[in-house]
Amino acid sequence: MKVLLDLQYLNVATTGIKTYMLELAKAARKYPHPDIEWIFSHEPEKQAVDDSFKGTKSKIQKLNYHLDYFRWKEFQLPDLVKKFKPDVLICPDFVSPAASLPCRRLTVIHDAFFWQMPENYPRWWRKYFLNLIKKGLWEDTQIITTTEYSKNSLIEHLGNSWPISVVYQAPKGLTAAADTQCLRKLGLKKQEYFLHIGTFDRRKLLPLLVEAFAAFQNHSQSNKKLVLAGGPGQSKRMDDFPVVQKLVAELGLQDQILVPGYLSDGEIKSLYDGAFAYVFPSLNEGFGIPILESMGFGIPVIHSDQPALMEVAGGAGLPFQTGNRDDLTEKLILLDREKDLRSQLVTLGRERAKAFSAEKFIEAFHRIILNPTS
Repeated sequence: MKVLLDLQYLNVATTGIKTYMLELAKAARKYPHPDIEWIFSHEPEKQAVDDSFKGTKSKIQKLNYHLDYFRWKEFQLPDLVKKFKPDVLICPDFVSPAASLPCRRLTVIHDAFFWQMPENYPRWWRKYFLNLIKKGLWEDTQIITTTEYSKNSLIEHLGNSWPISVVYQAPKGLTAAADTQCLRKLGLKKQEYFLHIGTFDRRKLLPLLVEAFAAFQNHSQSNKKLVLAGGPGQSKRMDDFPVVQKLVAELGLQDQILVPGYLSDGEIKSLYDGAFAYVFPSLNEGFGIPILESMGFGIPVIHSDQPALMEVAGGAGLPFQTGNRDDLTEKLILLDREKDLRSQLVTLGRERAKAFSAEKFIEAFHRIILNPTS
């Protein structure tokens, strides 16, 4: 059984989808199946560092990227199918070619954000991208998604025309050595900061976290800090980075809330190693990788009661009502005060993280590849 994995999108992918694609490729190599031959469209690590289209600013640059992506999906990828004659094509970035193909398709649609939150995307771009998605959903296609929540959301917006399977992904394998100077450079002490890692997309509700943290400090007189690591949102329409910066300044919390930007894997590993807790206030997620990364590091997690995060956490996190600043503040205070609760969450989290290994991730794909009805 020959399987072609489309890795073109790694040249611009960020955060969740990038992790998904890289970990899938790594797992395919680390845990080979005797009946499956994997073919990669690109060498994953090399494609991930290709910066030809990263950081595009001008309309011309963005147009060139979209043309390049369209050429790949509609012409170059079908040519690879003709060349390698795979039995299965996996497209892990929402879009499969509109061309007729002589093989099964497994198309990964990570979430239903394009349908659920249209206000977060430029109208013309959303219409164009949804058209690409729908044109690729035909012939012998099976949709793969990340959680039962995402599956139900996709059924609501796409109907039952295509079989949809849930495959739980593996968190990022942080193999780099921890940067031992990271905490010192940021002025942090172990167990003395709350952590969030990711883009400043509007749906992450990071201004809410800033406000809740300010209220937490007022109530508890704690010396703990808040670290918001990561870069701006993926578009001006979706970006809360300037909002957070302004809010931090207005609250006079520049010394207590750190916004260090993008960090290396070694620096991220160091932050996970030393954090008191991870806070994930998101309004909407398809999965929630940082929950598993945190639990794997033995860090308790406070998360919104958004369905996908509840599903991934599996009762091993401390939930608060989505969008409720006062409830989030109460959970920050509770975790800071109750040492036994923190210890309990650490134990539960470590056990929960074991259910999301790279081996289980690829085994789920193996079952679907070898048994189309699974």
